[in-house]
Amino acid sequence: MPTTVADVAAVVERLWPAAGAESWDAVGLISGDLDAPVESILLAVDAVLDTVDEAVDTGASVLLVHHPLLLRGVTTVASDRYKGAALSRLIRGNVALLAAHTNADVVETGTSAILASKLGLVDAQPIASGPTPSRGLGRVGALAEPTTLGRLARALAEVLPATATGIRVSGDFDAPIRTVALCAGAGDSYLADPAVVAADVYVTSDLRHHPASEARENARASRGPALIDVSHWASEWLWLEAAASELREALPGVAVTVSELRTDPWDFVVVQ
Repeated sequence: MPTTVADVAAVVERLWPAAGAESWDAVGLISGDLDAPVESILLAVDAVLDTVDEAVDTGASVLLVHHPLLLRGVTTVASDRYKGAALSRLIRGNVALLAAHTNADVVETGTSAILASKLGLVDAQPIASGPTPSRGLGRVGALAEPTTLGRLARALAEVLPATATGIRVSGDFDAPIRTVALCAGAGDSYLADPAVVAADVYVTSDLRHHPASEARENARASRGPALIDVSHWASEWLWLEAAASELREALPGVAVTVSELRTDPWDFVVVQ
């Protein structure tokens, strides 16, 4: 029996149960014929036009993304708008679209867990625990060997794929670092979490001016971590290969590849 889109959806549900997703999330099958045969799967962080074209051009049967295409309200799927154009191309190309988002963040091999592993954190635990102690959003743990803030930022630059915005840091370059809190993707909602406040540094993405400024001043007034802001896309792209390995094991007859396209939205930066 050939593998079908329904079979892939079932494996995705087993690996990253939808029950683990946040209430506002929109995970699972977005478009596609459940009975269609599947020979190959392409993984990407974003279902943008470039990754959609890559999936169609390479003959992928399924495009599995981290960020749901239809997460926010949509009133049109006309082809002169990005989301409509993406769906039209996928449907015409017989490519199903699946998303594993916050349900893939919380598992033991999820986005933050992979980033923590790449940094060599020891005994990393979720910042916000889920249904089990080992599942939840974010991670906090200790480095095997202490380092400095500057060296940790440089280590992140080596671990993460390069982007225009690079690595932004708030704190003393030579500040000692042993405990690290992190959240792959946007994580400013955890800036006041006790586990983050107690850490030496917090690594996340999309830090806005006011939350970052308040966290910085709180750290100066009493206690709080240094901040490292990295590309949202880059911090989550690391998870794709781990996800691909799990899919290959579960679907041995299906080719699984990871897109190398950089879908970070920024193209260049001018340093003043």
